[in-house]
Amino acid sequence: MQPVIDLRTLVSEIPDFPRPGILFRDLLPLLADPAAHAEVIRRLVEFATPLQPDIVVGAEARGFLFGPTLARELGCGFAPVRKAGKLPSAAWNESYTLEYGSSALELAHYAIEPGMRVLVHDDLLATGGTAAATVALVDQASAVAVGACFVAELQGLDGRAQLRGLPTIALIEYAGA
Repeated sequence: MQPVIDLRTLVSEIPDFPRPGILFRDLLPLLADPAAHAEVIRRLVEFATPLQPDIVVGAEARGFLFGPTLARELGCGFAPVRKAGKLPSAAWNESYTLEYGSSALELAHYAIEPGMRVLVHDDLLATGGTAAATVALVDQASAVAVGACFVAELQGLDGRAQLRGLPTIALIEYAGA
């Protein structure tokens, strides 16, 4: 059995990015390290397997980093949730508020079917706006969100409160914003 990797030690912290006063936590080094990448997927699969998802839905763009591999390991499909206007076909649309404005996400009509069990995935849970919009898209598709998983969470921003009590995991938790 391989030792458990402390994923937090691989996350880079970049002060004052993208603007002064923000401490950006860069998760990309987890992708550069094959053992860390495998550990992220192993832990997410351990969480998600009992939820029996039919599909993983990942939010643009960082939900695309681990989401497809997670889906493959779970033996299910992957559907991307894109920024508005990026999909070439009919899509459900959900607007949401950001700390600095608003945005919208879309999910293609062909991506999931009514009644499917959906695991929502993104790299980071902060305020919960993106995750809540993704769950709302799943609802619009008449599918069922069964859980949400993240690589990291900024707990001080209370994003979990936006997830309506869904089983949720974040592999790395930061107490502050």
